[in-house]
Amino acid sequence: MRPAHLLLPLALLVWALSLRAVDLSGMDDLGLLQVLPAGYWVAVVLLTAGFWLAVRDRAVRVRWLTGYLLGLIAVIHATPTLLYPTLRYAWAWKHVDVLDAMLRSGGQVPHAGGFDIYNQWPGFFLLNALYLRVTGLESALGYAAWAPPVVNALLLGPLLLLYRSFSTDRGLVWGGLWVYYCCAWVGQDYFAPQAFAFLLFVTVLALVARQLPGAAPGGGAHASGSPERAGPPRPLLLLPVLLLEAAVVVSHQLTPLMLICVLAALALPRRNRRAVLPALAGAVVLTVLWDTTAARPFLSRNLPEFLAGLTAPDANVVSGLAGLGAAAPGQVVVAWVDRGLSATVILLAVLAVWRRPWVRRTPLPLMAAAPLPLLLANSYGGEMIFRVYLFALPACAFLITALLRPAARSGARATAAVAVVLALLGGLFFGYYSKENMNYFTPGEVSAVARMIEVAPPGAVIVSVTGNVPGVAARYDVHPRVQLNQESEDVRRQLATDPLAALARATAFAPPGTPFYLVLNRGQAAECYLTGVLPADTVARLGAAVDAAPRFTVVHRDDDAAVYRYVPDPG
Repeated sequence: MRPAHLLLPLALLVWALSLRAVDLSGMDDLGLLQVLPAGYWVAVVLLTAGFWLAVRDRAVRVRWLTGYLLGLIAVIHATPTLLYPTLRYAWAWKHVDVLDAMLRSGGQVPHAGGFDIYNQWPGFFLLNALYLRVTGLESALGYAAWAPPVVNALLLGPLLLLYRSFSTDRGLVWGGLWVYYCCAWVGQDYFAPQAFAFLLFVTVLALVARQLPGAAPGGGAHASGSPERAGPPRPLLLLPVLLLEAAVVVSHQLTPLMLICVLAALALPRRNRRAVLPALAGAVVLTVLWDTTAARPFLSRNLPEFLAGLTAPDANVVSGLAGLGAAAPGQVVVAWVDRGLSATVILLAVLAVWRRPWVRRTPLPLMAAAPLPLLLANSYGGEMIFRVYLFALPACAFLITALLRPAARSGARATAAVAVVLALLGGLFFGYYSKENMNYFTPGEVSAVARMIEVAPPGAVIVSVTGNVPGVAARYDVHPRVQLNQESEDVRRQLATDPLAALARATAFAPPGTPFYLVLNRGQAAECYLTGVLPADTVARLGAAVDAAPRFTVVHRDDDAAVYRYVPDPG
């Protein structure tokens, strides 16, 4: 038996045993990084060493390489799912609430308010609704927690198909996959339309790339790394591509634009146009049709903001680089690690284009650069810089592997290449695990919100300090929402000096006598502390003020959450 055959089961065993020693109550500035035991990190090193031994050893079959990659996915993405008793991440809860509302409404949700955007891009939710009805499940809550490992495992197939379009070199193809998962720190893999649309995006690119000149059925380059010419391209499988593009267009706002940018870049070389132009035309036509019909209300309301974004490219670029002055000390370190990892990925990809001439004869540089125009066009709520990184990463990961691959063939250089990959993986853990103190919700927090939704009458206003509350959007079609950190600057400032007055101003829109329910929980306090979105003691200060005020009654209270009901004087 070869070493690679031993290290995979050993690493998985060490990982599984290490999870028994995790104490989630110890999370603070650095989230899971502070509570994962040494055994967990030993398992990560064993996986990495075993994988690179397997890549170098031709006697190790491909199924072992697949096993190593699935093991890496499990260690990174299944760990929170196995450790947490409830669904991780407030946005995942929000999407479960949207799906539940669509099931109750039989489609579009009336009186959706700020959630109306999901009515206009419902594809992801309608697909899940169909699955629930076929299986007889009542809610997606039972399987949404497994979305990160499942989405990443499903992504393995399209990425493998994509990379085999550029090379038949086993080390390049499988090494590119490993590097991708080591650098995918952005975390857009939870139960969300973006995760679904990104999976389809990579699949479309893989199908198109297989039709490009030089992409043979067995791959697009010889093992030596030199491009292989394979005659004229095969006919594009246009119907599957169009179906995938249609699913992307009806599910997400940004991904169709990213797809159009990448396909347009691939169509720049004349030799590619026969294969790419049909897919590009399909993406453009489907996007325009959808945006001018089903999505027209949203686009019409937000057109001034879109136009303003076009005139401020510099502001769009820096919008995602949040100020670090109010963040927790550990989060300042994390922010710089994230920026360093992203910059390193880009730098290594650029070096690959410079030092490996053969990659310049592939579509990879175009695919890596294609998302950049959208970074200049819009801030996407401060997230565009992260989304550009996400959509450029499949190409960048392969380029990085092309840079490191020659070094991997000799002893000392191979060790250095593995050290680089381990450093990239270490950066991923900072970005992916460091906010788990706010992403994790206790059963008490979940019970408090469920109790509130159960007793709140239709029309009652739901108030929270931030949006980091599990299930707070349940029945959003009948409960107006107030999120204090999104109120005007005056209200946020008053929240620090006179919390009750700020609360009154934020809920003044409601008709006289309308009750409102205030939910305060551990997760909101953690978000204020970690991100600095509001002063760290905001939740505690507001809770103390409410406890001392008349007309507030406690609906639910435990160690992690409290829910208050207030009925103002109709006069």
